[in-house]
Amino acid sequence: MAITPRLTLGHPVMNAPLSSHVVLPVEGMTCASCAGRIEGVLRRLPGVGEARVNLASERVRVRFDPGATDVRDLVLAIEGSGFDVPRSRTQLQLEGMTCGTCAQRIEVALRGEKGVTAARVDVAQELARISYLGEVTTPGRLIDAVRRAGFSAAVAAPHRPSVASASERPWALYAAIALTIPLVAPMLLWPLGIHWMLPGMFQLALATPVQFLLGARFYRAGFAALRARSGNMDLLVAIGTSAAYALSVAALLAHEPSPGVAPPSLYFEASAAVITLVMLGKAIEKRAKRGATSAVRSLLTLRPTRARVLVDGEGVDRDLEDIAPGDHVVVRPGERIPVDGVIVRGESDVDASLITGEGVPVARGPGDEVVGGSVNGSGQLHIATRRVGADALLAQIVAAIEGAQGSKAEVERYVDRISAVFVPAVVILAGMTFVVAWQLGLPISEATLRAVSVLVIACPCALGLATPAVRAVAMGIAAHRGIVIRDGDALERACRLHRVVFDKTGTLTRGSPRVEALATPEGRTATTEALEGDADDPLRRVLAFAAAAQAGSEHPLGQAMIRAAVAMGLERPDEGRGTASFARPPEHFQAEAGRGLRAVVAGVEVVVGSARLMGEHGIEVPVPLARASEAWANDGKTTAHVALDGTVQAAVALSDSARRGTARAVERLNALGVRVAMLTGDRQATAEAVAREVGIRDLRSEVLPVDKAEAVSRWAKNGPVAMVGDGINDAPALARADVGVAMGGGTDVAIQSADVVLLRPDPGGVADLIELSQATRRKIRQNLFWAFAYNVSGLPLAALGLLSPVFAGAAMALSSVSVVLNALSLRRFRFGRRRP
Repeated sequence: MAITPRLTLGHPVMNAPLSSHVVLPVEGMTCASCAGRIEGVLRRLPGVGEARVNLASERVRVRFDPGATDVRDLVLAIEGSGFDVPRSRTQLQLEGMTCGTCAQRIEVALRGEKGVTAARVDVAQELARISYLGEVTTPGRLIDAVRRAGFSAAVAAPHRPSVASASERPWALYAAIALTIPLVAPMLLWPLGIHWMLPGMFQLALATPVQFLLGARFYRAGFAALRARSGNMDLLVAIGTSAAYALSVAALLAHEPSPGVAPPSLYFEASAAVITLVMLGKAIEKRAKRGATSAVRSLLTLRPTRARVLVDGEGVDRDLEDIAPGDHVVVRPGERIPVDGVIVRGESDVDASLITGEGVPVARGPGDEVVGGSVNGSGQLHIATRRVGADALLAQIVAAIEGAQGSKAEVERYVDRISAVFVPAVVILAGMTFVVAWQLGLPISEATLRAVSVLVIACPCALGLATPAVRAVAMGIAAHRGIVIRDGDALERACRLHRVVFDKTGTLTRGSPRVEALATPEGRTATTEALEGDADDPLRRVLAFAAAAQAGSEHPLGQAMIRAAVAMGLERPDEGRGTASFARPPEHFQAEAGRGLRAVVAGVEVVVGSARLMGEHGIEVPVPLARASEAWANDGKTTAHVALDGTVQAAVALSDSARRGTARAVERLNALGVRVAMLTGDRQATAEAVAREVGIRDLRSEVLPVDKAEAVSRWAKNGPVAMVGDGINDAPALARADVGVAMGGGTDVAIQSADVVLLRPDPGGVADLIELSQATRRKIRQNLFWAFAYNVSGLPLAALGLLSPVFAGAAMALSSVSVVLNALSLRRFRFGRRRP
């Protein structure tokens, strides 16, 4: 009697002859109608016989026919109905890969495992990044899937440099070299006039351990590829060297030694030399690949593993894993800062150059944020911990880079398609070479050697490494420059950018505006210095209301009003508890994107924002204030109107200077052939003043957030567009652009919407990104050219008998090594070489 297996929570789905059960977690359900919607969507899928939602446990139980649908279809259906299915993620350190076809085979094996929703293999780092349903499968079953495909795997420790595997130990290579040298020595001595040859049985004794012991890995991997109905470099090497070895053994056994009879033609040196050269090439390649990813690994060494925590006033050393947010950490002069946090005591110069690329240490004191991995200067600091572990900036940088490296560029996907048919095509070509040579009357030994040379020289490894090796080096360079690439495809798209669009406040300008003056409806203007000296000025009351209303906003203009109110010693109107009370959000706070805000403070309705916002609420702006706003705008200042209970009481002038180096960044972008534009919600006159200062001719002003996204879409019709911003109102445009770039000091929403994050507050990072992207594209093209050139030129030469198997093996090993070394040469890249 057939027993239909059933899945209970935490156990994998098993194959069943008729049906399978699965229990999936679902997030986002709020009521019975949500449950009904999920059940209805699932029941409409082919093969689904039953779907029941348990609203209390937030899980859905599904019975389905695995021949008609699978778990991924169920997940997509649930997510398509507006709910989330939580995924687990893991990384597997792989062993045994030799080329791009190996990576494809592992991906296919992982994606065939029930519960896996995504799997990508990084050839350069030998890592598999997998997204899966924790209710359906486990890391152990993923490792088993990799092993069934013929490779070894282990769960990779998060954010730890990978260690050399047992297969990388050098003893096997040294033994192969020692056994092979006597076999190839006669060939090397021949040009010198020294004619010497080892007896056939000695050659057999030396070649056999190389072929079947030291070269056993090629047979194992080759047979695993055959079982998976695939092929790889190991299969080609195994077939080719076995043919040369078997031909030599047959000739040796058929030869009857007698005086005056020449010894047979043996090719043991070819089989042994090919295996040894391939092993040598892979060893050099592995070392070079570790160099390609060393930039990312070096980031991991920046953060200390222990920190000194204050406990009852005493410093206690603890492991970093034992530190929690809120703990106070003591950092002595010259030490690396172990956590992300805020300085609560002490002053010092902090060097964050290895993280942000900022070349000069910056003075930091109480209230300033610091990043783990930075170097403390000459002062002792007490730091209140904000973020630790995976939430720390350094860990997020490494995770972002690793995730971006795991993605595949379009050219890489094209190469994968070629590699999938490469090995079968080479085997067919080798067979045809043997048949044609034999039909032309060549001896079987010569025909076999030509076929062996064809098999050995063909190398899909170089093709598979051409792109990921370069991208790994490029992302490490970017990270040390303070450029975090969160989307690997963004690095490819950046070299094709037609236009770069900048937000103004906080992007082109410093984002730390200051209140310079306030004006009354009667036409009187008072500077902040004058207001500080006149405690009875009614404008102080207006500023206090405006600051209290802005306490719920992250906008730089609102923070400037709060800073001005604190500097004047103003008290919050509704409580009068001192300046610290401005940190408490007001009642009924509502932001009006791109225009301002409304709030209620001490029972007074406060509206702060642009003239447009006042018009939308039917509030008239007096003529004197309109004239003052126009004059301020012509000087590059921004104006905010403050209305209390429906009447405009004052206008506030705020100034924000351009970031240092902004004009230089615009010049560099123009020199790269990229058009530069500015989008801002500020007034036309203010925008024009800033644009003149930094050298931007194309600008759009008084633009709402949704209009920013539409503007980016219109510009994108003429070519790829990058959007650079830092605020919540920039998030739609960042998401819409071909390449979204967020300033590192911006809001979390902006950073999450972006493909690239600039840790340094410098618009010049955009020019750096484009230059690096262009250099990366050149290196990838060079690698692909040489990878194809080796095979296109080598295969005909081998088929015509112009390359011996030994030279073919050397050329094959050299192709992979040269591709990785060419990728490493990108380290010599220098930013800013193209002068405006």
